Amino acid sequence: QVQLVESGGGSVQAGGSLKLSCAVSGVTNSINSMGWFRQAPGKEREGVARINPAFGISYGDSVKGRFFISQDRAKNGYLQMNNLKPEDTAIYYCAASPLVGTSLSITWVRYWGQGTQVTVSS
Repeated sequence: QVQLVESGGGSVQAGGSLKLSCAVSGVTNSINSMGWFRQAPGKEREGVARINPAFGISYGDSVKGRFFISQDRAKNGYLQMNNLKPEDTAIYYCAASPLVGTSLSITWVRYWGQGTQVTVSS
């Protein structure tokens, strides 16, 4: 089993930055992909970014050039979010899986964090 715990969410004005962290524990050597999703009220969960050593990094079109995903050697994950916009407001979820690939759909995810709120005001 794998446990994921997000931190770093909060409120920020448009144009500001936040960095989310995802602390990973459990059977971490089973993880080959880590990513971030977000869900705004009334909307479906949306893939934001995904990283895995075999296939590299993929980003959703709406965040390319503004958000950057990274991972440390302990497999903890990070999402640096720059130039935030009000439409980035959502609950952000960390995700992990033994699967590899570049897809940003939810189908590759096996483990989810509990989510952290990000609110961007105009």
